[in-house]
Amino acid sequence: MTSDDGFIIELLTKKNAVSETAVQSARQAVEDSFEGPVEEISETLVLEHLVDDLNIPKEQILSALADEFNMEIGHVDEVLLSDDVKEFFPFNLVQKYKFFPLSINDAEAEIAVSDPFNIDTVDNITHILNRPLILRLSSTADIENAINANYDESSDSINAAFASATEALSGDASQTVSIEDGEDSPIVRYVQTVITEALNRRASDIHMEPLEKRFRIRFRIDGVLHEIENPPKRLQPTLLSRIKLMANVSIAEKRIPQDGRIGIDVGDKSIDLRVSVLPTAFGESIVMRILDKEALNLGLPQLGFFSDDQANFERVISLPDGVFLVTGPTGSGKSTTLYSALNYINHPDRKIITVEDPIEYEMSGINQVGVKRDVGMTFSAALRSMLRQAPNIIMVGEIRDKETAEIAINASLTGHMVFSTLHTNDAPSAVSRLVDIGIKPFLVSASIRSVLAQRLVRKICPKCKENSTPDERLLNSLGIRPEQISNATFMAGKGCEECNNTGFRGRIGVFEMFNINEEIEHMIYEEVSLVALRKRSRELGMRTMREDGIRKVLAGVTTPEEVLKTTVSESI
Repeated sequence: MTSDDGFIIELLTKKNAVSETAVQSARQAVEDSFEGPVEEISETLVLEHLVDDLNIPKEQILSALADEFNMEIGHVDEVLLSDDVKEFFPFNLVQKYKFFPLSINDAEAEIAVSDPFNIDTVDNITHILNRPLILRLSSTADIENAINANYDESSDSINAAFASATEALSGDASQTVSIEDGEDSPIVRYVQTVITEALNRRASDIHMEPLEKRFRIRFRIDGVLHEIENPPKRLQPTLLSRIKLMANVSIAEKRIPQDGRIGIDVGDKSIDLRVSVLPTAFGESIVMRILDKEALNLGLPQLGFFSDDQANFERVISLPDGVFLVTGPTGSGKSTTLYSALNYINHPDRKIITVEDPIEYEMSGINQVGVKRDVGMTFSAALRSMLRQAPNIIMVGEIRDKETAEIAINASLTGHMVFSTLHTNDAPSAVSRLVDIGIKPFLVSASIRSVLAQRLVRKICPKCKENSTPDERLLNSLGIRPEQISNATFMAGKGCEECNNTGFRGRIGVFEMFNINEEIEHMIYEEVSLVALRKRSRELGMRTMREDGIRKVLAGVTTPEEVLKTTVSESI
């Protein structure tokens, strides 16, 4: 019924649907059979006894509630959903919010709920469906039965795995679930199911987070975290141990961070998971980065370049020597951009060597070296040895210190093309960052050919995108001028099964490309301020990430909200 079963019992008594004697009898029966302290008895148990053992008809309870709430009863057992309705109301949506769809049209949606006063749930459903709701009242059990009858049970694979793992631990509290059994082990099946579900939802990361009273699992999809159904808290130690065993890290060590890697077959795919284990206040937090080789888009158009930016990018990465840097925070797509660049220039007449920590994707025709600090194979040590291999092109996963930066820059000055990444907020800041870590300005000006800063924004789902009129305040915040609006194609996704009702599917980059010409070289050598350097670059035609994002909004590729939350405005 509703979440407040004590209120329901009181209401039924007030309306004479249930006698005080029946309630007292039910409460006494529950107390007699309850093994724990009496004060821990919930009103839910009393209500269940009233319905199941004292044969109080559910219809009688529903009728009393409907009368009190001034609502109609939703007869969910009489509904058979069409495929069109199920497409609009996907299984994961109805399962998450525990409602059952009754009808839908362009103006409104009619749904059955068991708790009409759960305002957060009603608001969330209204927002996702983007239309007003007509609420009908039904029982929780009837809604669950209707969902099971109308939706493919295989869709509930994660919940089935939860149930299996929970059942294995039920009863004897001292019983444990083996973390090394074969595929029939409930914990093994559960972990496999979570990974499979993450892949099906196009997640880039799986987060397993121990909180004080629950164990939370979230998927990062298109850069946004989505919480899934959580397993019981008591399964936390066994699940974490299973993941650590698969990642080949110490199960006994719980005091320090650990890193590992999992290779797993999901269907006909071979997936690599990069595992990070971090001790927290309530247990070890585990994040698994999914490295799906088949899902890696290595074409330059897939990165999100417009044709003019792509031509500029292709020109820079095809230069015979120099340093090309990609900057941005963690998770901004720097590695994917560099892999795409290597893929574009990977020809049989060129020798390409990379040094990475770790090697995320294996690429044919390229020599890839993994960093192993425990045996002295650092970025700088690998770089020194790589130069003896006479490569044409070198990729350094990240410039982190002065030694690595010096070797990379010296390599570029001796005829090599060097690709690398750097953590800075924008492209011109890469110059000051290199100077800050100890590189002489004349070496920076002589070696850097171009710096690309980037962020990722979500793309509007192509299946459910439709014309949209964005809020005028958003357009003003972005600095979009009236003359730009007249030729724009504003779009938005209304939400569909393909995009998990988010309106977005996939991500693309917004870019800022800082090219070094003779004038900029001289300014770097003269150690002018970063503000002056950026201002002159803008005057020479550099487009900021915010401006590139605006172009993608006007073209209907993404939304104003995405660009606003990902980029910053320009003061010059």
